[in-house]
Amino acid sequence: MELEGRGAGGVAGGPAAGPGRSPGESALLDGWLQRGVGRGAGGGEAGACRPPVRQDPDTGPDYEALPAGATVTTHMVAGAVAGILEHCVMYPIDCVKTRMQSLQPDPAARYRNVLEALWRIIRTEGLWRPMRGLNVTATGAGPAHALYFACYEKLKKTLSDVIHPGGNSHIANGAAGCVATLLHDAAMNPAEVVKQRMQMYNSPYHRVTDCVRAVWQNEGAGAFYRSYTTQLTMNVPFQAIHFMTYEFLQEHFNPQRRYNPSSHVLSGACAGAVAAAATTPLDVCKTLLNTQESLALNSHITGHITGMASAFRTVYQVGGVTAYFRGVQARVIYQIPSTAIAWSVYEFFKYLITKRQEEWRASK
Repeated sequence: MELEGRGAGGVAGGPAAGPGRSPGESALLDGWLQRGVGRGAGGGEAGACRPPVRQDPDTGPDYEALPAGATVTTHMVAGAVAGILEHCVMYPIDCVKTRMQSLQPDPAARYRNVLEALWRIIRTEGLWRPMRGLNVTATGAGPAHALYFACYEKLKKTLSDVIHPGGNSHIANGAAGCVATLLHDAAMNPAEVVKQRMQMYNSPYHRVTDCVRAVWQNEGAGAFYRSYTTQLTMNVPFQAIHFMTYEFLQEHFNPQRRYNPSSHVLSGACAGAVAAAATTPLDVCKTLLNTQESLALNSHITGHITGMASAFRTVYQVGGVTAYFRGVQARVIYQIPSTAIAWSVYEFFKYLITKRQEEWRASK
């Protein structure tokens, strides 16, 4: 509809009804002015006084506004897809990392670097050997990452509103990541135990069900959570560093927080590398607790290794200080593309799902 009377009773003069303007038009204009809708490209007061421009329905909603409208279901679906893809794509490198963290590897399983390890595994054990245990990992990664991202997004917003209303708080990002890790690891830890036992050299397990049954019968249900406290001890600082670094880099590379794949990939890769390198000693202990590596146990202690303190002592007894950094190369190489994939896929699906939801609401 046309707006008349832009003179004395028009926009510059305020919302009062003027000649040629009905009370309904004046009320509508008053609402525009109060909300500041329809800012022009130049911004400022002049832009704020213009009526809103009709949005082309083909352009879709502005991504900058999407996270606020994204539902918990959206975060869970996007997170589940991101987690499954991340773990599936990077699984061969994860297999190499597990073997390189072995404290006393078999002579046939001593590797100089990641590429040599991957090549030798495929050449001597078969093309699909690095993928053994992928099915249980994908099964655990879906729900674990769904809880992880949904919890993170909810807490990040809630804590940011308390700590830094209207802005981004690094403390809120780190705290939200720590709490989200509690849920993620609770869902993922049993799958990690089975996965790492199947990845080890000369593993007696060829099927997931065989491994689950053997662990349950020989070590009890508690074995699936034996490394949970160590995993939390590792992942809480890992995720705090990870999320704080990611959000910090996003402020520089993507300050408007629009859908920008290159910024998500770069920020995610850098955040993953920094966090992975800093927490490698804890990852080595977690691997020992999960695998209960037989050579290390036979040469130093009897029974099962339980608890982080026992794992730290065993690692030091077997290999000294340098043993805490076994597999650091593979861990960093794994985390750089892993976190890049996770964040880029998550942001893409969050954008895609929310856009479809907005289009569906607009069509009703």
